[in-house]
Amino acid sequence: MLKLLLRSTLCLIMLLSVIGINALAAEGPSTAPQSPAYKILLFTKTEEYHHDSIPEAVAAIRQLGRQNGFAADVTEDASMFTDSGLAPYHAVVFLLTTGDVLNAQQEAAFERYIEAGNGYVGIHAASDTEYDWAWYGGLVGAYLKNHPDVQSANILIDDNTHPSTADLPQTWTRSDEWYNFRVNPRGSVHVLARIDEGTYSGGSMGVDHPVTWCNAYDGGRSWYTAGGHVKESYKDPQFLKHILGGIQYAAGVKFGDCSASVDRNYEKVILDSNLQEPVDLSVAPDGKIVYVERNGSIKIYNPTTETSLLAGNLKVSVTGDDGLMSAVLDPNYPSKPWLYLLYSPEGTESIYRVSRFNLTSDRVDMTSEKILLKVPIQRDDCCHGGGAMEFDSQGNLYIPIGDNTNPFESNGFAPLDERAGRAFKDSQRTAGNSNNLAGKILRIRPLDDGSYTVPDGNLFPKDGSMGKPEIYIMGVRNPFRVTVDSKNNWIFFSDVGPDANVDDPLRGPKGYDEWNLAKSPGNYGWPYCIANNQPYRDFDFGTKTSGELFSCEQPVNSSPNNTGVQALPPAQKAWIWYPYGKSTEFPQLDDGGGRTAMVGPIYTWKKELMSQIKFPSYYNQSLLIYDWSRNWIKTVKYDENGKIISILPFLPTFKWDHPISMKFGEDGALYMIEYGEGTKESNGKLVRVQYNAGVHNPVAVAKADKTNGATPLVVQFSSKGSFDPNGEELTYLWKYGSSSSTLPNPKFTFTKAGNYNATLTVTNRSGKTSNAIIPITVGNNAPVVTVTNPPEGGFFSWGEKVHYQVKVLDAEDGSTDNGKISCSLITVQSKLGHNEHSHQTGQHTGCSGEFDTILGDSELEDLFYIATFSFRDSGAKNVLPIRTTKEVILQPKRKQAEYYTSMSGVTVMELKDKSGGKNLGNIDDGDWIAFKPINLKNINSITFRVASGGLGGNISVRSDSLSNPELAKITVSKTESWQDYQEITVPIKDPGGTHELFFVFTLKNGAKGLFNLDWIQFNGPGISHS
Repeated sequence: MLKLLLRSTLCLIMLLSVIGINALAAEGPSTAPQSPAYKILLFTKTEEYHHDSIPEAVAAIRQLGRQNGFAADVTEDASMFTDSGLAPYHAVVFLLTTGDVLNAQQEAAFERYIEAGNGYVGIHAASDTEYDWAWYGGLVGAYLKNHPDVQSANILIDDNTHPSTADLPQTWTRSDEWYNFRVNPRGSVHVLARIDEGTYSGGSMGVDHPVTWCNAYDGGRSWYTAGGHVKESYKDPQFLKHILGGIQYAAGVKFGDCSASVDRNYEKVILDSNLQEPVDLSVAPDGKIVYVERNGSIKIYNPTTETSLLAGNLKVSVTGDDGLMSAVLDPNYPSKPWLYLLYSPEGTESIYRVSRFNLTSDRVDMTSEKILLKVPIQRDDCCHGGGAMEFDSQGNLYIPIGDNTNPFESNGFAPLDERAGRAFKDSQRTAGNSNNLAGKILRIRPLDDGSYTVPDGNLFPKDGSMGKPEIYIMGVRNPFRVTVDSKNNWIFFSDVGPDANVDDPLRGPKGYDEWNLAKSPGNYGWPYCIANNQPYRDFDFGTKTSGELFSCEQPVNSSPNNTGVQALPPAQKAWIWYPYGKSTEFPQLDDGGGRTAMVGPIYTWKKELMSQIKFPSYYNQSLLIYDWSRNWIKTVKYDENGKIISILPFLPTFKWDHPISMKFGEDGALYMIEYGEGTKESNGKLVRVQYNAGVHNPVAVAKADKTNGATPLVVQFSSKGSFDPNGEELTYLWKYGSSSSTLPNPKFTFTKAGNYNATLTVTNRSGKTSNAIIPITVGNNAPVVTVTNPPEGGFFSWGEKVHYQVKVLDAEDGSTDNGKISCSLITVQSKLGHNEHSHQTGQHTGCSGEFDTILGDSELEDLFYIATFSFRDSGAKNVLPIRTTKEVILQPKRKQAEYYTSMSGVTVMELKDKSGGKNLGNIDDGDWIAFKPINLKNINSITFRVASGGLGGNISVRSDSLSNPELAKITVSKTESWQDYQEITVPIKDPGGTHELFFVFTLKNGAKGLFNLDWIQFNGPGISHS
């Protein structure tokens, strides 16, 4: 009864307090209030270090109260932390507190106080308080780890709209004691400001070092600043404004959006899955999403019905990087119901087409094609095709085209092979050629009759006297993505660069990817210059001799493959550039193995837009950039001159699956295509990333024990894995054809042949829904493709031929063994695997044959081969054909150790010797790495390149498990230094078949610092000669 009375009293006081706050807000600010409108409590108890600045801090905050309409009581007495003791206060300020300051009953009372909608302010040592109270750790945001001495540093403001930072300069310089925290709180809190570790000594958190943040926490409001150690802080007008804004936010007097960059306030909703190499999307004003797959499929997602359909299909050539590459709706859609596609048409003509099609009633009229532009290309060799097209506000269409040049015999540097018959390995033929449309970004203005004009202001004159008039940007390698700032029609584009790991004085700079800002037409340097205009050397590929450095200011194209002008426009420096590994210039760009720069959209916040899922105003005019290989997204803010203000993580705790295209919809949400694992063909997804400050959508997961088969077909469906992020109970609705079920895991018998979509809809108590779709084919069994050679995970040598043998069995069509299926219907593609993606290098047909392996950019890279074997059956009456694809991954005989598929304990480090690249270090007893798939057929020994400036140790090789019998073992002895490498060879047993191969590092229990490992080489014929 007493507890109920206290709770009722507390609620009444809270209600009266809220009424008081609302009255204050209605009256507006007062410079000389007659009486305080609300009260805060300054809590100054210390159990450990006691700051001598506490009296100055108390006096300064009380003065702020007198000037700004609040009263500040002060206490060191923790017994005030009861329901009734805290009830008079709108916020409690932990002012320079340290240690364990509350007992369990007091902690519970403070938790109830925050849950009731009140506020918390933490100043400086508040993060050095209550380390064993997990709830408080979430409230304060992060705990102190250590700190250097007091010194001056620059504070970088990330949110200039919050009341605590709105009046501060973009770069705020001040002296204080700067804390390093145990963890980076970003993603769990809304970061308002960071410290620039380059402006002081002793910072240990890196480029992203938050020092001020806020959070909507457990029903209340939390605000923290790391400043306030020194007495002088409390005489600094800017710091006092900073604290005042924090108090006003926490007390609920002034609004601050502290949910804007907190990951839990966003969700990723899967709209469609099992996509086959999806590459681009375009969002219609009515919310429908047009998205395309490289194989020619054009699909539309309808947000009203929450379903997708096939709207059309193009016949395309998928040689190399080609196929259907881009789709963009007319800027006046639907009044002009046109869809523009960039694709490589099937047939013998080696071109890309930019074509317009009619799109009405969710159907693409494939007979309505208007061909605007043909881009001549070559299909005899790879690589670097077309990218995603984009319109600007003037109706101009930007068309990115890669340099259509094979980079794989240039050792990761500029491909400049001028020898006869090698034109396809010379990017001067395309990117550096003013009379060639490849290696460019084109700009045209489509006309209503299906033709186009060249707008004013492109790079070359309209008469063609200096080059192709369609060219807006030249000198690019693989400009896969373009976006337009609609305010000024600046274009941002990403350019995927070459693969050299280290600089070479005889060739030029290592490889870089770029993001570029083009305010006007220009030449971006490739293949003569890269990054911030680092020049390559001319190189004779016949004699292997180096020439002079190219001029970035006055580049000259003297290649015999050039058909344009020789004197080219000056090369422009990249806006942002980064190599493999860590970037010195842009450390905000996380390392992560591969490297595939892509540019996303710019978000424009619309106050008048009534949408529950739109992104908040914090992201207004933020550009999204992302890396397809590294699976991260960043936000870039820039000023009116294009100068970068900040590069910050976007939803850093989210798991992305190789994002390849993204656009903001009219509803303010972000729509994205996740390509999926780059070596697979059918695990892409269409997703929506939405802002949900309230209840999240549930997640639907649909499974079936069979997805195809003869009639009748009995299918067991499962919703296992479906869940609600809020913990709410779910209801289930399955629909398949004209039938339905509300069971979570129903069984259904399909009695009529045809193609069906089994749709699972899950709904939570709040009415939020999510769908998952499983295509079901009834009346046709999927063909079975069996590859008898090469074995999955087998080893080859670069430049050798690989023999293949494959057969097909289909329940309806017959088999290749009995001759009812022709071997000519089997398609075999050979692909060079590179990090997370692949480049097709050959295409064949037949049940047997061979393909060539070529040499990639560098043996320092994560290179391998993929062979895909596919067959499409004949289908049946009223039933579509089914294609089955079998993929075989083949391994090069030398594997760089850092490209493991899994590991425990090791660290990837820069290799310091002349070979460049990376090695594994910090190897301790019990650490391990593993590779898969691995097949040791015809491998008889294994070589390790190792060095040890430490204890030395052992390497034990085992298959499939750390505890399985050893296949090989070596002892690594101590060398003169950590970079004094030796090569050790040992015989290895073949367990037969394909496995995961473990390399276990041992010495004695708990030993640390054993050795470094550079690479592992598998010796023997392997599969190339089998």
